[in-house]
Order: sequence, then C-alpha cells, then structure tokens
Amino acid sequence: MIRIGEDELEFRFFRAGGPGGQNVNKVATAVELRFDARGSPSLPEGVRARLLKAAGRRLTLEGILVLTATRFRTQERNRQDAIDRLHTLIDSVAAPPRPRIATRPTRASKERRLKAKTRRSQIKSGRGRPDAD
Repeated sequence: MIRIGEDELEFRFFRAGGPGGQNVNKVATAVELRFDARGSPSLPEGVRARLLKAAGRRLTLEGILVLTATRFRTQERNRQDAIDRLHTLIDSVAAPPRPRIATRPTRASKERRLKAKTRRSQIKSGRGRPDAD
C-alpha cells in the first residue's frame, strides 16, 4: 500500500455552496487538494503512469492532480475526505492490470457464427425484388 506524505499535499480552502445556513457564507469549508503526481517521489514509475492515465480531467497540464471536497460542513472533514479519495485512487491503480490471455474460438462457436451469417444472408436476399420469371 502506497502512502503519500503530508508535505507532498497542498490544500486550498474556499467557501462552498449547499447546506450550512449562514455558516456557508462566512466560513471556507470546501477543500481543494493538489498533488504533484508527475513529480512525486512516493510513487513507483508504474503506479505513476497508471495514475496519470486514470486521473482524467482531474489532472492539469503540469501533471498536478486536483481533488475538490465539499461533501461535509467542516473544513477538517472535507480535508480528510479529499485525502481519503486520493488514497483510494492511488490504491485502485497500485496493482498492475492482469495481462489478457489470448484464446481461440471453439469449433461450436465458429459453426454458430457461420450458421447465423447464413441465416442473416437468406433474410436479406429475400428482401429484393422478385425475379421476372
């Protein structure tokens, strides 16, 4: 299991919408977590490549992963939520994908495919204009 040090994470706090009453207009509870995925010394090379691919739109052009957490009403819970989501994302790409083992079609599946093609061909040939005979 790969863990990221707190010194590699950068947090920005801002006001969030949603429930919270007047508190939502006064307190910066939403959290934006920024993590330099491309330059992190904590990530092995394979994990880094898979993380950059899996991050999608959450990745900036500089290779910084940006996660926004606004689910909770307190800054600390949103901060922990963002960290947990980062760890979940990293854990999901930590194991390399299993290679696909090529298999060959069975004789029965080939016969079913050819039979279906013949049946479809007959259906389509019946759609044409009748012969002038």
